[in-house]
Amino acid sequence: MENSVSVGLGEIAISRNPDEVLVAYGLGSCLGIGVYDPVARVAGLLHAVLPESPNGSSANGSAAKYVNTGIVELMKGLEAAGGSPARAKIRVIGGANMLLSSSLSKTFDIGTRNIEASRKTFEKMRLKVSAEEVGGHTGRTVRLFVHNGRMTFRIVGGKEQEI
Repeated sequence: MENSVSVGLGEIAISRNPDEVLVAYGLGSCLGIGVYDPVARVAGLLHAVLPESPNGSSANGSAAKYVNTGIVELMKGLEAAGGSPARAKIRVIGGANMLLSSSLSKTFDIGTRNIEASRKTFEKMRLKVSAEEVGGHTGRTVRLFVHNGRMTFRIVGGKEQEI
């Protein structure tokens, strides 16, 4: 029997419990970043809201709210649970442009900025992303199965797909 663990806005969940499924519901411009170490059997999911922490630090416990500091905290959590970022399978989902007007400036396209921040952060950390399902104009729900690291997403109104 699997237990869903909801990962809300600006939250990180780390689990070694094979009965758990980490879930981020309704990702629009937010990113769901999943990591899984197949050797240690540790999974982690970040639900990041905005691209970069204004001061570049993770002060006030809000690190997970931002892509750049959230990824760092996600990797720290993975390591604390016995996993290795270097071994981890990393997948990124979300980053939709929920405002359909093309006349809006890039400032308001938070989804694209979140995607760019994740790529920049992973490059800086020298970590390779194994798969992305990003961009577009529709929300997604993501699930990360702790027992085997399988990660799925479902676009609103669509069927569940593996990434």
